[in-house]
Amino acid sequence: MQSSLDINWWQLAIFMLVLLVPLAVNFRFSLGLTREMTLAVVRMSLQLVLVGLYLQFLFELNNPLLNLMWLMVMLLVGTSAIISSTALEAKYLYLPVLCGLLLGLVPLLLLLLLALLQPVPVYNAQYLIPLAGMLLGNSLSGNIVALQRLFTAFKDKNDEYEGALALGARPPQASLPFVQLAMQQAFAPILASMATTGLVTLPGMMTGQILGGVDPITAIKYQLVILAAIFVMLSISVTTSLYLGIRTGIAPTGFVKIKFKAPKMKKQKP
Repeated sequence: MQSSLDINWWQLAIFMLVLLVPLAVNFRFSLGLTREMTLAVVRMSLQLVLVGLYLQFLFELNNPLLNLMWLMVMLLVGTSAIISSTALEAKYLYLPVLCGLLLGLVPLLLLLLLALLQPVPVYNAQYLIPLAGMLLGNSLSGNIVALQRLFTAFKDKNDEYEGALALGARPPQASLPFVQLAMQQAFAPILASMATTGLVTLPGMMTGQILGGVDPITAIKYQLVILAAIFVMLSISVTTSLYLGIRTGIAPTGFVKIKFKAPKMKKQKP
């Protein structure tokens, strides 16, 4: 099989003109997303180029301390991204979400690097950083959905919750139906994706490896490992975040301390 074909910068620049299509849709239907679309594309491009340059440096240096520091940055940024996307107050949720990501990520990384892949050295940035990025990146949306559904249920079904408390249930018991619903909805997308993988979709990692010249069977093995690891990571992180979130965000009396942030009001032009 051929090795991966390079893309010239001028070819990439010309291809990026396809982004005029969503911009045209925005203007045609007056969606008012011009600023958001432009900012998203610019940030995506700059961030990826800068990260690519940094990863080149990181891979060449391959220092265990630097690798660990970058891993912590990924965890902290991922935690902040989850909480900001839920529009919930971060005061009681930051530590539960961070613990959920840590408990899901670290054991899986150790298992993958020490027992399965066994790179030399074991902290090899070429394996450590991409694996951590895939596991964290695919856990963000599930955690966001779970936290949003949980605390939306507390707001919309407050009567059911208070009724259970009045009948003698403790806060964790009274909130159990909300937790179950939140977990079901958080797991639904990945279960649907796993059920259709290979028939409807070819996952990004597998496609990338095949384009890079890797044998399709080898690419499939890696993809199976990654999909299984992502599912486990999501299960652990969501369960931990909800479990700790309830214990830090709900008072012993049953009062829910975590609230949705009030939306920022846009200033009206005179």
